[in-house]
Amino acid sequence: MPESTLHEVAVTAIVVHEGKYLITRRSPNKKRFPGMWTVPGGRLKVEDYLELPKDTEHYWYNVLEKVLKREVKEEVGLDIANIIYVTSLATVHQDGVPSLVISCMADYAGGEVTLQENETDAFAWITLEEAKGYELIDGIYDELVMTEDLRCGVRGEWERKE
Repeated sequence: MPESTLHEVAVTAIVVHEGKYLITRRSPNKKRFPGMWTVPGGRLKVEDYLELPKDTEHYWYNVLEKVLKREVKEEVGLDIANIIYVTSLATVHQDGVPSLVISCMADYAGGEVTLQENETDAFAWITLEEAKGYELIDGIYDELVMTEDLRCGVRGEWERKE
């Protein structure tokens, strides 16, 4: 079998505001993980950089950060800042599409939560302890723990948390 290099690339934000984290519930009409709780984000498209001037002779910089800011603004109406890498994951969805997801944390920088129709139908600002009461997509709780650790200066790789 030939080596495959094509992945859908997505980036997500664990938005931090006053010590709490923003989670959203995916609309029941979503193809992947309907009705489950997650964090905002979205997919990278080549238009996200092809239509912009390059930052150097050959490259566009801060592409994921720009995409994440746009996606969070579209999905939940918030501005974010200080984006920091948390972890990454890869999967092959039931429809056969391979995905690479880059998970980040970001500070709330302004705005009121306004949910994008057909994407999400509810939101909550939660503590890590409160997160246990939500039906989160598998792995999201562990990412929240990593984010809490990062905020306390502790770095590490993803692992299952209890």
